[in-house]
Amino acid sequence: MPLKTISDVDVTGKRILMRVDFNVPLDENRHITDDTRIQRALPSIRSVIERGGKLILISHLGRPKGDDGDSKFSLKPVALRLQDILESTVHFSSQAVGEETNEKGEALRDGEVLLLENLRFHPGEKKGEAEFAAQLANLADIYCNEAFGTCHRQDASMLAVPQAMGEKPKVVGFLVQKEIQYLSETISNPQRPFVAVLGGAKVSDKIGVIENLLGICDNILIGGAMANTFAMAEGAKTGDSLVEEDKVDLAKQLLVSGKEKIVLSVDFHCGYAFSADCEKRQVAFGDVPDGFLAMDIGVKSSRLFAEHISSVKTVVWNGPMGVFEMPPFDEGTKAVAQAIAEADCTSIVGGGDSVAAIQQLGLADKITHISTGGGASLAMLEGKPFPAVDILDRF
Repeated sequence: MPLKTISDVDVTGKRILMRVDFNVPLDENRHITDDTRIQRALPSIRSVIERGGKLILISHLGRPKGDDGDSKFSLKPVALRLQDILESTVHFSSQAVGEETNEKGEALRDGEVLLLENLRFHPGEKKGEAEFAAQLANLADIYCNEAFGTCHRQDASMLAVPQAMGEKPKVVGFLVQKEIQYLSETISNPQRPFVAVLGGAKVSDKIGVIENLLGICDNILIGGAMANTFAMAEGAKTGDSLVEEDKVDLAKQLLVSGKEKIVLSVDFHCGYAFSADCEKRQVAFGDVPDGFLAMDIGVKSSRLFAEHISSVKTVVWNGPMGVFEMPPFDEGTKAVAQAIAEADCTSIVGGGDSVAAIQQLGLADKITHISTGGGASLAMLEGKPFPAVDILDRF
């Protein structure tokens, strides 16, 4: 049964408590350097205020140490940026709960917005504290989850608050709806062939994803530094490459259980040092010389992976194929990005470097869905339960 969204409830004259993800990057002068997370919440925000709802926004920012009120983690700059974007007043409360918040919540008029201070200034947020959650729940008539990046967590604002709302409506925003649609529904019933491309540094970060997708995918293409651990599991020479030696036995098990599905690199682009201007070599799988590090998948692997991707109907990509931030060891990641963009398929991309590659290459408009939540997207790919989503209203 599909989840109800903010558009499915009457918000006119009502107070809506919307949990957003405004965990934006700030420079040393407290200026927002990237407002993408604010921009992505705008459709849900506008849906409320344009229909005459009274919107109360809650979010975390950074990792403050409890109720220290550290100004570098204040959401005040976010309120100012949102005010500029909306071209209307965004009220701000200097506390998440308390007398000031209650008064400003009561004073809200139809179509107005109030942003509360960083939830993590209060120790009750990370503890999932019922009393803290009850104070937030009492502010509103409707709860809306528009924070996919924290959907896998059980912080007070994600789980205890909707629990405390009782029979009041509890819905998702448009961003969370889309994330669930692609990361859960599409993958659970994909058009085939369905291929996953996994990279990044550590096998340990993707164990659950690999295990879950082996039961769903037609193939899993493995690149990045995690490929080195699989290489060692096959008895290959890895030189001085990054290897998780304590995960080699696990890699062996995965290669056995997924022997018909897992596709490893056939060659590597190596460097003699972790540097762009070091001595470089293209070497075959299993032949990384001593003193060299595998820094990227090689030219043959890039072609092999692109060939697999070219015929798919569904592809999910998470993690770079090499040291993407250091040319020329970004070539494998670029090749995968280009292949996915050119494929006639449903494409889902997540993970910071994978998303960065797509955006830097100007290919974002050729991707079906770009996920906004790192940890949450991996947890959903693993098939983990999401209590913060399960508690929300469905049709």
